[in-house]
Amino acid sequence: MVRAVFPGSFDPVHNGHIDIARRAANIFEEVIVAVYDKPQKDLLFTPQERLDLVNEAFKEDRRIRATLFSGLTVDFCRKNDVQVIVRGLRVFSDFEHEFRMALANHHLAPEIEVVAFITSEDHSFLSGSTVKEIASLGGDVRDFVPEHVRELISERFKDGKNSFPISSLRD
Repeated sequence: MVRAVFPGSFDPVHNGHIDIARRAANIFEEVIVAVYDKPQKDLLFTPQERLDLVNEAFKEDRRIRATLFSGLTVDFCRKNDVQVIVRGLRVFSDFEHEFRMALANHHLAPEIEVVAFITSEDHSFLSGSTVKEIASLGGDVRDFVPEHVRELISERFKDGKNSFPISSLRD
């Protein structure tokens, strides 16, 4: 059985993530969506909330499961008998970062392959940061995330309870 891991922060899980995981599940027998518990970025949701959102997104996909993880992705792969790391590429600038990560992972664990999926055109602009920024400014994110994610994001930003670093959408 060829098992793949799709690691990320998933803060929040969005339609681009869902598309990549489902496409990977068409190729590999099992896809593990591994929610990294301590990424070095501003987070809106706790690790458990992010895991719950991912589990809800894939509840009907029997070949996709989700779990939390810490540490190196290659260590997770070895502990869970995973042969492939799945990554998504949205834009050209993603390539350099993903290329360096793939080379580092290959150096650490040459037995584990990295497979990159080119995002669907419909999702090429999507990122968790973009979704959070739009929602924090009162924008509608229903086309970008599943309904259960939209509801929680709306609640999180209701009445200005949370702030999120704004990059450019307000300009």
